[in-house]
Amino acid sequence: MTPTLQRSSTNWQKILRKHNIKPTRSMGQNFLVDTAVVQSIADVSNIEENDLVIEIGPGMGILTRELLSRGATVVGVELDRELANFLKQDLADVRTFSLVERDARHVDIGQITGGKPYQVAANLPYSVATVIIRHFMESPFAPTRMTVMVQKEVAERMTATPGSMSLLGLATDLYADAHIAFVVPPEVFLPPPKVESAVVVLDVRQSLRGTQAMRDRMFELATMAFQRKRKTISNGLSMGLDRPKAELDQVLEQTGIDPRRRPQELSVDEWLEIAKGLPA
Repeated sequence: MTPTLQRSSTNWQKILRKHNIKPTRSMGQNFLVDTAVVQSIADVSNIEENDLVIEIGPGMGILTRELLSRGATVVGVELDRELANFLKQDLADVRTFSLVERDARHVDIGQITGGKPYQVAANLPYSVATVIIRHFMESPFAPTRMTVMVQKEVAERMTATPGSMSLLGLATDLYADAHIAFVVPPEVFLPPPKVESAVVVLDVRQSLRGTQAMRDRMFELATMAFQRKRKTISNGLSMGLDRPKAELDQVLEQTGIDPRRRPQELSVDEWLEIAKGLPA
């Protein structure tokens, strides 16, 4: 069973009021305010002295300070102007901290890191978590590890196994070895979200399975099938590709895959085999 962390929060409300900072619902802002949870995130990330860390959405900087205290060099990527101004003032004297005011979904990773090895740490907004994770994992400048807090449901989809697989699960398993480190209750955030969160550790794979063409085709085919996930693979691909079902049955059987299976039952390796049998 995945452990759940539940600790008492320090009072950050006064700090927020003092600086006139209000969490923005449209940006999915829920500020993590519990130092014990922050320490646990840093612990499972295994971040050490002199490590380069990109922190996505540092917010009030509670995790930032913990990472800096461990000797890391931290680059914060923050979209909110008020929070960015607060961080620039609050951490102005810290030489190992810098800030990039950009949307993490589109940030130039190579430019930020200069091609150096790095890790990612983040409390990700629920609405954009998937896009940000894929942006970093699929980059030519992928991190060595990502330690991210996301909605528990997203964490479960990221770490799913065949039988309950999703497109996010396929992408995660292709690019990283992932596991849920611990579950975090709503009470450690301001304001408290309506759902539980979870911290996921993703150790990014140094070599990927298949060729780039096979991986691209895998996602293309899997997307077609998951759009019709209640149908069999054969039916879903037949509709998506506009090709006869009998033809798809034959191709799938030649790859050793039962055409009656459903997309959520297949592993990355099986999808790559399908991509090989159905090239673009």
